[in-house]
Amino acid sequence: MNMLNINWKPDNKSSTPLYRQIADYIKEKIGNGEWTVGSKLPVQRDLSKIFGVNRSTVIEALDELKADGLIEGRGKKGTVIINNTWSLMASLPSQNWEHYIKSGIQQPNLHTIQIINKLEYRDNIIRLGTGELSPELFPKEMMKKIFANISNKINSLGYERPKGSLYLRKILSQYVKKFHINTSPSSILIVSGSLQALQLISMSILKPGSTVLVEKPSYIKSLHVFESSGINLRGISMDKDGIRLNEILRNLDNRTSLLYTIPTFHNPTGTVMSQHKRDNLLNLCMQERLPVIEDDAYRELWLDETPPDALKSKDRNGIVLYMGTLSKSLAAGLRIGWIIGPESVIERLGDVKMQTDYGASSLSQYMAAEWIESGLYEIYLESLRKNLKSRRRAALKTLEKHFSDIASWNIPAGGFYIWLKLKSKINMEKLFYSCCKNGILINPGYIYDFNTNYNIRISYSYASMYDLQFGLKKLSKIIKDL
Repeated sequence: MNMLNINWKPDNKSSTPLYRQIADYIKEKIGNGEWTVGSKLPVQRDLSKIFGVNRSTVIEALDELKADGLIEGRGKKGTVIINNTWSLMASLPSQNWEHYIKSGIQQPNLHTIQIINKLEYRDNIIRLGTGELSPELFPKEMMKKIFANISNKINSLGYERPKGSLYLRKILSQYVKKFHINTSPSSILIVSGSLQALQLISMSILKPGSTVLVEKPSYIKSLHVFESSGINLRGISMDKDGIRLNEILRNLDNRTSLLYTIPTFHNPTGTVMSQHKRDNLLNLCMQERLPVIEDDAYRELWLDETPPDALKSKDRNGIVLYMGTLSKSLAAGLRIGWIIGPESVIERLGDVKMQTDYGASSLSQYMAAEWIESGLYEIYLESLRKNLKSRRRAALKTLEKHFSDIASWNIPAGGFYIWLKLKSKINMEKLFYSCCKNGILINPGYIYDFNTNYNIRISYSYASMYDLQFGLKKLSKIIKDL
């Protein structure tokens, strides 16, 4: 059933009774076609919390809507919208969009992730799992300089080339040399973040029914990018050094199409693959002719020492598709990332990208180019690492104080995440919902895994320092009370 979004409360000062305000609000949503036939209303208990009224008020409002023939109670299935005001007036059958919604190719997010996506924008909630930089870390003054600089350079904001701005691609081809990656602008595609890169790959170069090997757990398991294109994911276990190479060999078959990996500050575990294992992994993939997607979103966020070289830096056979982005290190809303790979693949991906959005924002591409070419990006990164290091220290200190008896965890060398493992096998879904009710938003480990686990992805990058420490303390109490 389609989930409904409610960001409204009745006016206690109005002369109109509260139940009537609620009924009118729901009628308006139905009448405007925003809430379609087949959509399910939240349960009465949740509605009373959302509207800030007694349950009896909600029941009175729902009774009025039932009397009008707009909704119907269906037992365990809840209360469902069965008509709209126009169809009742015209005596015509109403359109049931729910059938179309369920028939779409793109699979819906996991229910837990849908809730996370909605609650992230609620006031008074502490976000302990958000993989994004805090507004406190936004480089406001530097961004002003960037805007001032590009305002004198922009003569047009028209569509860019299929592969993206040649100006930006030239800058990136020079920039990635610091990672020992040698590439030409023609082998770079500008995308609207790493997620679009994965969508283009799934749509453009993989067959339905094929298999993609991924680490277990994996960020990609929390999405349906590949599955929506009819592609299967197969999890490969990890150790403290990254993905297990012997398991890759055991899981290869004639349907295996490629390997997706995050070798540097892995999401969600924070693991860093050693240089030795990277070399062995690349050799294995070359021998087995297994293409690799290397997601390097967190490379610039090292806190202790620079990480080992990217797989792409030693790729002499064009088997690695390398993904980079500014979403994690600078600004998620900039929506700029890139793929580096063989020209033929980049041409194909660029052609499909033009069919989907006709290119990433030209303004964002100007900004990305200016950030890197001006040298401000490098200066900013030095400051960002210091801030993230302080946040990591605060998070680890709080964990030591409040979690030492109930969990174990890694000490990340970079990135955003601490992979917290609970010592007790508690109901993780129950924990998630208990946290939501108590104003704490977490990313439970089961959204990243193929099997049940008892982990939580803790992010020290987003919440304020106070909220981070207060939220973790509150989380420990919730866990102990379950």
